[in-house]
Amino acid sequence: MISLVIFVACYISFVLVPQHKAMFSLIGVAALIILQQIGLLAAFHEIHWNVMGLFMGTLILAELFLYSRVPAVFAEWLVDRSKTVRSALISIFLLSSIISMFVENVAVVLLIAPVALALCEKLKISPVKPLILLAMFSNLQGTATLIGDPPSMILGTYMKMTFGDFFVYLGKPGIFFIVQVGAFFTLWLAFYLFRNFKQPAELIKLEKVKSWIPSLLLVILIVGLSIGSPFDPDSSWMVGSFSMGLAIIGLIWHHLGPKWVFTEQILKTLDWKTTFFLMALFILVGAVRLEGWMDALAKWIVSHVPPNLLMVYFFLIFISLIISAFVDNVPYLLAMIPVVQQVADNTDFSLSLLMFALFIGTCLGGNITPVGASANIVAVSFLEKNGYSVTFSTYTYYGLLFTGMAIIPATITLWVLWS
Repeated sequence: MISLVIFVACYISFVLVPQHKAMFSLIGVAALIILQQIGLLAAFHEIHWNVMGLFMGTLILAELFLYSRVPAVFAEWLVDRSKTVRSALISIFLLSSIISMFVENVAVVLLIAPVALALCEKLKISPVKPLILLAMFSNLQGTATLIGDPPSMILGTYMKMTFGDFFVYLGKPGIFFIVQVGAFFTLWLAFYLFRNFKQPAELIKLEKVKSWIPSLLLVILIVGLSIGSPFDPDSSWMVGSFSMGLAIIGLIWHHLGPKWVFTEQILKTLDWKTTFFLMALFILVGAVRLEGWMDALAKWIVSHVPPNLLMVYFFLIFISLIISAFVDNVPYLLAMIPVVQQVADNTDFSLSLLMFALFIGTCLGGNITPVGASANIVAVSFLEKNGYSVTFSTYTYYGLLFTGMAIIPATITLWVLWS
């Protein structure tokens, strides 16, 4: 019971003071250990080190990729070759979508937002709507691949999915294609929202690429993750080890070669809060699971939700959408994965369908409100720092439109393919 109380207390703190979620999660872990609810060795084993290696490795490679200025150069190049503001903004959304499949969403928004802002200010257009959609497209496509976002890494590790499994899983179209169905309709929405932006796009100053080496390392990472599954069929070590190995190579290259900034500065700017938050969450969820609370919740769902696959499917998507609109999706996903596993074990329902429903609802729900995902918060903060206010209702209006256009076709497609 003590483990559950600590977990609930931590979860409440994530909702009330999300900016200090890492600190409260670590306090929760300390309380578990002090109160002897979990031992040090058991806590160590509850951490999914494969996920942590993948997360840290991609963070470092993404940071080097951003310092190389390749994404910024591509963004400016696309704008300069667009005939209208609408086509320029659509090009920016598409570029941010592609980069977000391989780079953390917050970094993508921070990198591309200045380009979109410069374009809008030159033409005296409010950047509020473009920046909001930029964050949403980044969030959406971060769901599409194994290395796009922490929730993808968590799902992939738990389901023993390789990089390629996100594209084709058990002989069927995977998460990537489900997301692209939703993305197609959100792109149509963007065309509609910017239908009056027909002014000619003005040229903006082009940066220069500093080095192509970080891009090459990212390509090697993607190729390695795609073909490496035979070496690690249980997905227990290869993904994390390979990612960290390439990250170390990248840091050594940067330290001995270009040294754009001090290597220590790159390490300092990494997302350490999320790193420790993830590690602590693995332990918090593990302690609750070891006490049997996940099994109890699964049995409650089985006994109270009608024994109908379609009902359970819609229940998972709907509840995940609502919760993730206001709460960080990582703790929710970590807590619910064992529950969904138990629901599938206690019924004859498809585990893949239920897991994908949980995942899609959790990830897409983060776009509904400005506090639903870190990229949203960063986009709003960026606008406010540049003198543009964004109300909660304004963001939520576009968030509901965008999420509705994405989740409805994605839900239908997922059901048709996997039910």
